[in-house]
Amino acid sequence: MGISGTAQAADINVAKNAGFESGLANWTCSAGSGATVSSPVHGGASALKATPAGQDNAKCTQTVSVKPNSTYTLSAWVQGSYTYLGASGTGTTDVSTWTPDSAGWKQLSTTFTTGGSTTSVTVYTHGWYGQTPYFADDVSVFGPDGGGGGDPDPVVPATPAGLAVGSVTSSSVALSWSTVTGATGYNLYQNGAKVQSVSGASATATGLSASTSYSFQVSATNAAGESAKSSAVTGTTSASGGGGGGTVPKHAVTGYWQNFNNGATVQKISDVPANYDIIAVSFADATGTPGGVTFNLDSAGLGGYTVAQFKADVAAKKAAGKSVIISIGGQNGTVTINDATSATNFANSVYALMQEYGFNGVDIDLENGLNATYMTQALRSLSSKAGSGLVITMAPQTIDMQSTSNEYFKTALNIKDILTVVNMQYYNSGSMLGCDGKVYSQGSVDFLTALACIQLEGGLTPAQVGLGLPASTSGAGSGYVSPTIVNNALDCLARGTNCGSFTPSRTYPSLRGAMTWSTNWDAKSGNAWSNAVGPHVHGLP
Repeated sequence: MGISGTAQAADINVAKNAGFESGLANWTCSAGSGATVSSPVHGGASALKATPAGQDNAKCTQTVSVKPNSTYTLSAWVQGSYTYLGASGTGTTDVSTWTPDSAGWKQLSTTFTTGGSTTSVTVYTHGWYGQTPYFADDVSVFGPDGGGGGDPDPVVPATPAGLAVGSVTSSSVALSWSTVTGATGYNLYQNGAKVQSVSGASATATGLSASTSYSFQVSATNAAGESAKSSAVTGTTSASGGGGGGTVPKHAVTGYWQNFNNGATVQKISDVPANYDIIAVSFADATGTPGGVTFNLDSAGLGGYTVAQFKADVAAKKAAGKSVIISIGGQNGTVTINDATSATNFANSVYALMQEYGFNGVDIDLENGLNATYMTQALRSLSSKAGSGLVITMAPQTIDMQSTSNEYFKTALNIKDILTVVNMQYYNSGSMLGCDGKVYSQGSVDFLTALACIQLEGGLTPAQVGLGLPASTSGAGSGYVSPTIVNNALDCLARGTNCGSFTPSRTYPSLRGAMTWSTNWDAKSGNAWSNAVGPHVHGLP
């Protein structure tokens, strides 16, 4: 818990469920704005995620029992957008503190003194109107016990059982084990050395050598400590030749093709210009099976485009050296992969679509969040079915890639050996931190380069980083920039030229390229975006 100041012997944290390990118990969030998430977390297995909307600032409150005429230290760890922490009803001077956007966990702290007859105080967190979600964890109201007590101390969890080896590649081994009651996390050991900490009961060891055997153990952890290590199991990687993220040009342009008519130019796959190297078909549809997806061509909305024509066009694009992939999610996507069963269903159903329509792979565009543990499991299962030609792309929002602790970023790093490219959406975004710790607003070269730097220096290879922008002002609610700005950002990152005020510490000549939403909005504007950005991407060093 966040403790500051000098405490007396009897002082305790009088907040209940301070780490949100019991969901939202003891907390009340305005307008249904709060939920608990498994990542990012500061401690334990859960944290609060609260999302402002309209005139609601996502205020979450708890009334705590306090002792009159006493001083308390209020603190919490926060991350994300604007976050406020405060106390009201103190009987003296109410207090609050705040911080702007924070890419990593940051502790807020303040103190208050209760009045002579004050026996309860309301503590709260909230965000700011129209901003992106904030996260909070490990809240502390530290001072004399007001009669309500605090959370009970945890006990060291039991040793995990059932450790087993799952799918393997030439450079990775997937492992799973039984959940341990009271555990908030697990440590994975490889040949006796700790290599990974995870919140769920599975993990994938990566960066391994081909045709090599490794010994694995796992332990369970919580605030009280770490259990003994489990019995060891042996996992052996396959021979080299798999993985790598498919056959895509060194520098590539990705475009989303709309399987619907929203006022943009209606296209067949055959209408997509040759400047596009990866065509992401948008979108797959969820089925009634958890994690399962299907694809329904909108023939009526696309002027009578038939399934037979669609399949033939996909085949023709592939014959021309292009990749055509199925995109999962989008703004209204409802596909959830949050356990082993849904992960298996996802992999099986995506592979079935690849076989039926000829898709080269899959794009992950889940804008409502994902679970890194099970998305990793799903994509590795798909890779084991599809082989080394599989193309995997991702299109996270800016907030999803601010820290390597975020689920999207964790997933990308987990599948680094089979990942093709992450095309982050540099649009419909609030202000964000760059890798230099400064705050940047969308619409500039600096916003693109300083945020891309987080991925480039956070573990992805330059070939796995692309810049995602709208093709026109109609393609997004905000964040459109001219193709000139896109090209300047590409030059800044790849060549060190045409930078704004932010200049990266080094260049990334193998930067993959750029992405746009969408080929249809591009066509509506006479293909101005792809005609300018496409040749520039293909001309990178």
